[in-house]
Amino acid sequence: MERKIMTSLINWKKSQSRKPLILKGVRQCGKTYILKEFGKRYYKNVAYFNFEQDKNLARIFDDDFDIRRIIVNLSAISKEHIEPGETLIIFDEIQECPKALTALKYFNEFGNDYHIVSASSLLGIALHQNTSFPVGKVDFLTLYPLSFDEFLLASGNASLLEYLNDFQGKSISLAISPKIENLLKEYYIVGGMPEVVSSWLEDSDFERVTRLQKAIISSYELDFVKHAKIEDFPKLSAIWSSIPNQLAKENSKFFFSHVKKGYRAKDLEDALRWLIDAGLIYKVAKIEKPNIPISSYADPTSFKVYLSDVGILRALADVPPEVILDASSLYSEFKGSLSENFVLNELVKANEKDVYYWANKGQAEVDFVLQLGADIIPIEVKAERNVKARSLAVYKEAYSPKHAVRASLRNEVGGDQLFRLPLYLIYRLKELLNA
Repeated sequence: MERKIMTSLINWKKSQSRKPLILKGVRQCGKTYILKEFGKRYYKNVAYFNFEQDKNLARIFDDDFDIRRIIVNLSAISKEHIEPGETLIIFDEIQECPKALTALKYFNEFGNDYHIVSASSLLGIALHQNTSFPVGKVDFLTLYPLSFDEFLLASGNASLLEYLNDFQGKSISLAISPKIENLLKEYYIVGGMPEVVSSWLEDSDFERVTRLQKAIISSYELDFVKHAKIEDFPKLSAIWSSIPNQLAKENSKFFFSHVKKGYRAKDLEDALRWLIDAGLIYKVAKIEKPNIPISSYADPTSFKVYLSDVGILRALADVPPEVILDASSLYSEFKGSLSENFVLNELVKANEKDVYYWANKGQAEVDFVLQLGADIIPIEVKAERNVKARSLAVYKEAYSPKHAVRASLRNEVGGDQLFRLPLYLIYRLKELLNA
């Protein structure tokens, strides 16, 4: 399964200023697979170590940070001859061994001819638990669940993806758009978790897809038990299970009081932070004024919460695949939530920037606002073809943005006062705006 991050990994390997690399990402998004595949393709051999599976590995780092001694021990354990520049050393789940994390500093300073990549699902949580971190001594990359364009490539639609990647016209061909829209529906159901996508490609069985997604959800919930404080477990579970209902509301702002009766913000803030640090959710804060830098105008007390994968949201919400495929009226209220979550995921993957939303004293609300260079882009998301962008009109009148974007199922692309974009082209937002 091809992933776009492979290009970034190759660039890291070639870089003259290369440092030990940490690959971040939510559990089961494919970090281990892509690092092993990278090693298989571009190195003589791979030495793989998993600190979660083998607790004895931590002993290698107990005495000191002598690079030669560490390499000798790693070679003996892996039964691989570790050569500088020829062997890819993989430290998986490195957050489980704080001293191994610290050792990356010494590899950077005294052994940077060794190529070391580390994977971590819960690094953010480890850092909030005062784990020592080699600041400035490591490189970072983030792997996300498959984006829609990666899904198209994986599902054998390379020619369709090529059409979308090269598209420069005013409207997507009506001979092509129905095919793309059907694939988008499939993506809403399947999402981007590699194991789930592989299953779907193997047998097109939505029941199996849902079972796998439920298993992933269960593994996340087991992490609540294993890695969080005991007193936080019920709070984590309550927040996690409340997200679909909160998104389905007409006002999808996250309310702590809607998580469970009796809970207040101060009771749940740490648990919410845990879910963010684990990469399971995105917090989209409100801004009232779209000025630069946009982060300075965010209200941390008013926000929405989305999941890191639209397929996991669909499974967590128990939305049956058939109601999405058939566009059932039973699904009409939640359709907007899935579309918003999809767009948010695509914006994060394509731009790796924080995304916000705008609201004006209850009168109007724009789904997302994104800073791209010197431009602040308001984005209205519509799940249908029949669209009205009243809130976007209010925003435009108030701030006269250079670009205002409406993403919907319509097939038009472009426009001066209002930039129209099909939902499935949101990954090309920056490129098309600058065309």
